[in-house]
Amino acid sequence: MRRIAVVGPTGSGKTTLAAELAKRLGVPHVELDALHWGPGWAPPDLEAFRDRVAAALAGKGWVADGNYRKVRGIIWTRADTLVWLDYPLWLTLWRLLRRTVRRVGKQEVLWNGNRETWWGTLLAKDSLLRLSVQGHRRMREGYPLALQLPEYRHLRVVRLRTPQETGAWLAQVSQDPGEG
Repeated sequence: MRRIAVVGPTGSGKTTLAAELAKRLGVPHVELDALHWGPGWAPPDLEAFRDRVAAALAGKGWVADGNYRKVRGIIWTRADTLVWLDYPLWLTLWRLLRRTVRRVGKQEVLWNGNRETWWGTLLAKDSLLRLSVQGHRRMREGYPLALQLPEYRHLRVVRLRTPQETGAWLAQVSQDPGEG
């Protein structure tokens, strides 16, 4: 494992896991949200985003986290391993709520000066809450189909269904880049 894509619904812990994997493997952590969101939550145009992702994944090793379908072809074709956090919906919603309380309460600055708000996370038409519920179902239906495509058959898929499975799997990942 030298090029790993970590996917899963909003709130599942993708970024936390990806950062730990990158640390253990001694490779860069690529957070797709940081490449996507500009100031004022403005997304880049598609070509600029694709260029940013391609540049970030140019090295021999990396761990990228995120679910952006518009760059899936770049990430998944370059990855050797796909780690899918496929936790129950109730758990990802609980984690999302807990994270939101922390981020809003502490006014944490995210990518390019952005901050989460109660409205944007829980109440807006395109809220993270709504995206998490929709994404959960979409991933469970779509990922198995996508992984059957010829361009993704090379991927080693690690589908983790509980935090306990994730912890046990992570414990097996060596800090030696030649193992794991």
